[in-house]
Amino acid sequence: MHFARALRAAGLAIGPGAVQDALTALQLAGFEHRDDVRAALHATLVRRHDQTILFDQAFDAFWRRRGYLDKLMAALSPLAQPEAGKQKKPDPGASRVSEALARSRRDERPAPPPELSARLTVSAQEKLARKDFAQMTAAEIAEAIRLVAQLRLPRDAVKVRRHTADARGSRVDPRRAFRRSMRAGGAGIELAYRSPEEKRPPIVAICDISGSMADYTRIFLHFLHAMTAERRNVHSFLFGTRLTNVTRALRAKDADEALTACGAGVLDWAGGTRIGPSLHRFNKDWSRRVLGQGATVILFTDGLEREGLAELAQEMERLHRSCRRLIWVNPLLRFAAFEAKAGGIRTMLAHVDDFRPIHDLRSMRDLCTALGNGAGRGANPRRWLRIAEAERPIHPGQRPLQARSSAGDFTGSNRMLSAGAVTSPQS
Repeated sequence: MHFARALRAAGLAIGPGAVQDALTALQLAGFEHRDDVRAALHATLVRRHDQTILFDQAFDAFWRRRGYLDKLMAALSPLAQPEAGKQKKPDPGASRVSEALARSRRDERPAPPPELSARLTVSAQEKLARKDFAQMTAAEIAEAIRLVAQLRLPRDAVKVRRHTADARGSRVDPRRAFRRSMRAGGAGIELAYRSPEEKRPPIVAICDISGSMADYTRIFLHFLHAMTAERRNVHSFLFGTRLTNVTRALRAKDADEALTACGAGVLDWAGGTRIGPSLHRFNKDWSRRVLGQGATVILFTDGLEREGLAELAQEMERLHRSCRRLIWVNPLLRFAAFEAKAGGIRTMLAHVDDFRPIHDLRSMRDLCTALGNGAGRGANPRRWLRIAEAERPIHPGQRPLQARSSAGDFTGSNRMLSAGAVTSPQS
């Protein structure tokens, strides 16, 4: 029972029926051989292949008691002492299992009376929600990751071309109506109705993992893992100098395992950045595969691109036309005096629907809300372009800066974004 409770705390969905099956299997297998016990529990408690790593870690931690065996071996034979410097690196999910086991043991003890008031607890949570990820301690990062895993996306269903049967629908379904008539012998036609089917649109995240984004990449990957766990049609891509699809890696149930798989599959982590070529690769290889049914694209980058601005403008325009909505989240917006002086930022601003910060828990919650109800206050990129237009001189023959509207018609000129500075309207 304690082992099943620990697995459940670690994230495995184990019901009372599975626990009863495990007890029956243990009675048949016996406790003489450790491998038989492992096989019996694995056959009854594990339902998917990706749960095997968590099960193995929990089994070793719960049944092996490695520390006790090491002390016993050291007392019996000095030659059996473990060598220093050759300790095995913990596998993905090991920390999660250890926390689950420790939490299971703590649950058995009587809880002390609470000493902190609810007011202080809420105040601490509000303070943490406003703290920059780059300034958090290790303990605060761990708490932030736990809170990120609890974020939920809004119900943003949209109507698609496919129709479904609906007794209260507004359109007649001829096929179902004729089938009803044939079943009744053709005596009459009972009308059947249908309505457009609603589906949650896909979410596509394109994440910059260059060195300038290193303080925010890990926490944003935890955010993507939480979104992927809640909604299956989430596609994630990482880029530095090349584009890598990590959608399958982030579908692992354990967050540590998912991030480890992402790190193993990416070769340009915390290096340089090439936004234009990476977006070109996405538009060429993945756009038609993942941007159907009104997809929303989240672009996570600081926009610090110095070269190839013409290619960047072309690929941003193509990406903007291919999706229903393009949201650019930039951690540089954490500064109240942010100025969009970089040519890459000015080039990208004309092709996005939302321009948002992504440096703390509050901004992540705002992003989740915006994914459901549209752009929120302060997210309209056109105000940045208006400030750029007001602060830059207009030369003869130049046209004003314009941004494409959210409906999808682009009327601006990318060449006009090569000069000028934008001062943040935030205070």
